[in-house]
Amino acid sequence: MNEPASRGFLSPHSTLRSLVLCDRRSRRVLRLHRPNGAGKTTTLHCLIGLLVPEAGAITIFGRPNHPDDPRWRQDIGVVGEESGFFLRWTVEENLRFVGRFQPNWSDRRARGMAERFNLPMNKRVNELSKGNKAKLAIVAALGHAPRLLILDEPTAGLDPIVRAELLDMLWELQEDGEHAIFYSTHVLSDIERLADELVFLSDGQVIQRTAKDDLVESWRRISFRLAADAALSLPGVIDRRQVRLEHQVTSRDYQATLEVLRGLGAEAIEHARMSIDERWRGPEP
Repeated sequence: MNEPASRGFLSPHSTLRSLVLCDRRSRRVLRLHRPNGAGKTTTLHCLIGLLVPEAGAITIFGRPNHPDDPRWRQDIGVVGEESGFFLRWTVEENLRFVGRFQPNWSDRRARGMAERFNLPMNKRVNELSKGNKAKLAIVAALGHAPRLLILDEPTAGLDPIVRAELLDMLWELQEDGEHAIFYSTHVLSDIERLADELVFLSDGQVIQRTAKDDLVESWRRISFRLAADAALSLPGVIDRRQVRLEHQVTSRDYQATLEVLRGLGAEAIEHARMSIDERWRGPEP
């Protein structure tokens, strides 16, 4: 197995430790989710070398991300919220300019990716749609064949149709087996298309790390009828509502909850899957 993309770091003014990204050959996408102020931006800035951790260390595929040794930068491509492209230059001119700063840059690779994603090379950046600007940022990040693609809010501000098109593009990159993807966004619906593994961050701490499928499968909203004092200690339940004998609970281990409810003689038991959006907006585990 290849070296993980990042391991064991503590970012300034936070307590985040030991966040290990994935092996690129697994074609997995790690998705970081957080509320505002949870430490996501600080985490990303430490990861790409814009901030120096106060303690601990970051390694990118086995190399420390030290500012005096830029070799580790060849293994990452970064797409941030701000693109920084020259608006009056064409797509091709911008890509060639970016390529001057990347020793492993390939004009052939960049052009091939632009054609693959229908990106018009001869158009000026200020003439591009939001979707094509986002595509340009991704092509620019991949022109030097990095092993890790780091995405910070790549679909922010895009309408649903353009967002879906961009997610299709990222899905193709995921499936080619050449890239690991670290995806940070507050758009929870993106998870359904891309993420394999999720990290939930709050106040600089990882409060949960889980496979997406496990999260979707194990969480349920359960309603039932039972005497009020009989439902006080149900396994897996993190949130409850009650009106007389009618109960509704949120469980992170619905099978264990159902087993106990049946043993207690609960009636009219119904359970439904929860979206990841509903899961995150609920109480923290």
